[in-house]
Amino acid sequence: MAVGTSSSMLGGALLLLLVVVLSSATDFHDGSSSSAAPLSPLDDLCISLGSQYVTPDVCVAALCVDPSCRSTRGLPELAALAIRLTAANATVAKASIESSLAHATDAETKKAMRSCLQLYAGAVEALQWATWSVAAGQYRGAREAVQAAVYVPSGCDGMAQVALPRENDDFFQMAFVGHAVLAWVQHSIDRLTN
Repeated sequence: MAVGTSSSMLGGALLLLLVVVLSSATDFHDGSSSSAAPLSPLDDLCISLGSQYVTPDVCVAALCVDPSCRSTRGLPELAALAIRLTAANATVAKASIESSLAHATDAETKKAMRSCLQLYAGAVEALQWATWSVAAGQYRGAREAVQAAVYVPSGCDGMAQVALPRENDDFFQMAFVGHAVLAWVQHSIDRLTN
């Protein structure tokens, strides 16, 4: 019986030793994050959005159209960059629609393009206001302005009987990312202040 008890104790000790060794190996490999380079604010933000509805690759691609994306120091600068890019994309899309309108030949297409231009004119104005708002640290109204602007490209698609310029789709993509960024920044700030 003493032999059986010794065997059980030896087995238990070996199992304990195995757990300790594996745990140490895991700590060594997984715990080495303290020596790994910290994430940049851009990477941290884009990874955070990936769990929502914008993947990190889409986020980085949209924001890094402006090379300053990598030198931002935190969420407020990233929010300002996102809203500036969203407003700039709306302005470019509006100009592209204006150009298409100038070359349109039939009355129905012209009517649809004019209606689309009205949507973009409102979006551009709202996004310019949102840019100033974000610069002042006010995200709530800005987020709602971007959220409304996200629907402009699909509204234009629904009215037009012809293909719209690529800039219409480009604006949708940027507005979608811009809204995600502003929503995340607002959420993060609200969490810190509450």
